[in-house]
Amino acid sequence: MHVGIVGGGAVGLVVAGDLARSDVEVTLYERDTLGSGASGRAAGICYDAFGDPTDAAVAVRAIARYREWDLYSPRPYVWVARETADATAVREQVAAMRALGLDVEELSPATLGERYPAIETAGLTACAVANDAGTVAPEAVVTSLAERARTAGATIRTGTAASLVDPTTVAVAGGGPIGSETEFDAVVVAAGPATGPLVADLGVPLALETYRAQVLVTEPVTADLPSLYDASREFYWRPRDGGVLVGDGAHAVDPEDCDPAADPAFVESALKRFQAATGVDARLERSWAGPCTATPDRDPLVGPVREGLWVATGWQGHGLMCAPAVGEYLADRLRGVEPELDAPLAERFDPTRFDGDEVFHPLGDPTADW
Repeated sequence: MHVGIVGGGAVGLVVAGDLARSDVEVTLYERDTLGSGASGRAAGICYDAFGDPTDAAVAVRAIARYREWDLYSPRPYVWVARETADATAVREQVAAMRALGLDVEELSPATLGERYPAIETAGLTACAVANDAGTVAPEAVVTSLAERARTAGATIRTGTAASLVDPTTVAVAGGGPIGSETEFDAVVVAAGPATGPLVADLGVPLALETYRAQVLVTEPVTADLPSLYDASREFYWRPRDGGVLVGDGAHAVDPEDCDPAADPAFVESALKRFQAATGVDARLERSWAGPCTATPDRDPLVGPVREGLWVATGWQGHGLMCAPAVGEYLADRLRGVEPELDAPLAERFDPTRFDGDEVFHPLGDPTADW
C-alpha cells in the first residue's frame, strides 16, 4: 500500500508515522516547512475537559500518546466563569466529566485563590480544574513527529506544493522526478485552510471557513500559574518558556490574507486582561497570528470524500491537541483495521455530512467582523 499525504502539520505527520510503522509506504508533501501552518503557531494546551464522551475519548487518547512520546508536561487546566449562565455551564460540564470518570474538581473561588495566589478571584462565580491536563511545545512536537515518521521509512518532501490530478494522484511542480505525477492507493489532505481549495479542484465542496487567531508571549514572570480559560471574558493563558502565552482576539479572514503579525490592539488588550486577572504587570516578548479552520457544527471534517481520497481539517483551534488520537484513527481506517480509538468518529466527523455550500460564521457570531 502506498499513501500520499498533503500537509506537514501535526495531523499529517502522525498519520505518516503510524502508517510507516505498519509497513505502509508513505510520501508526505508540505509546500512550506513542517508545522508552518497552525501546528507551529498553536498554544500547545492539552486537556480532557469535555463532558461529551466522544470529545473526551479523543482528548484522553491524545494525551496518552503525547505522554508515550515524552512530549507532555503536566499542567492543571482551570476554567472559570463570571456570569450566571457561564457558571451553570461550568457546573454541568464538571458533572458530565465526573460521569465519564475524568479527574476534575469544582473549586470555590476562595480555594482557587489559595491554590494559585496570583489569580484574582474577585467576581468569579464558578471555577473548575482538570488535573490530567498539560502542555506541549509545538516546535518540539513537529520535530519529534517528523523524526518518528522518517525513522519508520516515510518520505517527507518539504518546499513542495502539491495538487490533485484525481482522487488518488498527486502532482507537484518542478522538473525531473519531483515534477512527476504519482498515483497512490489513497491520499490524505490535511492542509488546513488549503484543504478546501485542493479538493474543490476535483468537485468536492467542504463546509469550511478560516479565522485568524492571535497570541502573545510575555517576558518571564515569577507567578505560579495553571493554564486557564475565562469563559466570560473569552481569553486564555498558559505558562510558556518562563513567561505566559495569552490568547484571544480571533476574527474571520480570507485564508490568502492571514497576516502572521498580531494586531497592536490585540496585544494591548490581551496584556490588560492578563494583568486584571492576575495582578501581574507582564511585558510583551513576542506575538503572532495564525490561521484556524472551522465547520458549521464545530466538529472537524475527517474521513473519505471520494474513493481513495480522505480529508482531515476543521479543527476549531484543537488540531495540535487532537492530532495524536485523530491521526491514529485515520491511519487505522486507511489500513482497514479496527481503530484503536473506541469512539463513533466515522459518523460524527464525516466530512460529507454537509452539502459544502453552507453559509456560516466561523466564530459562531454573525455580528463579528468578517
